[in-house]
Amino acid sequence: MESLDPLLDQLVTACRILGSEGQGDMVWGHVSVRDPGGRGLWMKAAGLGLEEITRDDLVLVDREGTVLAGERPRHSEFPIHTEVMAARPDVGCVVHTHARAPVAFAAIEEPLHPVSHEGTFFVPPDVPRFTETSDLILTPELGARVAACLGDRPGLLLVGHGVVVAGADPVEATMGAVLLDRACRMQLEVLQTGRPYRWTPDEEARAKRAHVYPRRLLEQGYAYLARRAGRGQN
Repeated sequence: MESLDPLLDQLVTACRILGSEGQGDMVWGHVSVRDPGGRGLWMKAAGLGLEEITRDDLVLVDREGTVLAGERPRHSEFPIHTEVMAARPDVGCVVHTHARAPVAFAAIEEPLHPVSHEGTFFVPPDVPRFTETSDLILTPELGARVAACLGDRPGLLLVGHGVVVAGADPVEATMGAVLLDRACRMQLEVLQTGRPYRWTPDEEARAKRAHVYPRRLLEQGYAYLARRAGRGQN
């Protein structure tokens, strides 16, 4: 098996970026990456903020929640990560945070519209909303229902709770989480005007998605956010 070092370094970087971007909620919120050896997933340990994470703060967790490696306790919401990865072989990284703007936006009866570039990363169609519960996702059964709500989409809103964003690797998932936060924040700012507003039509939004967020530019954006978070090129 290839060295885990680059992958775990990217997991640390993803946590640090999300903390730097204001998605931390004290010690809540977590990021995971699929273990290349098929043992489960590596994730941020419980009891620490996103911005605090180092390599020593990562744990290897199997699908049942058993900690196979690492010295710290795991998060209780590990089923979000295990069940999304079980349902989505294409996913190598899952982000769950309590970012403020998406939580606020999910509480109103308003579709997410692409009023800015960021919105086109997700829309059309509208971002899925998980409404079954706003409580913690503590069981595999609930995790599987979150995964079913997510489907093949890059992210969803857990109403009254937070976000779940999935990607092939930490670059895609981290950038997705950042863009979803910015898209929700932008639309909330528009809604605060109380005026009629406009958004990009569906066909143009799909074209913009391909133009603005190809893999090359996602990598550049991730590298910039990593430098801003003090993580160099990881």
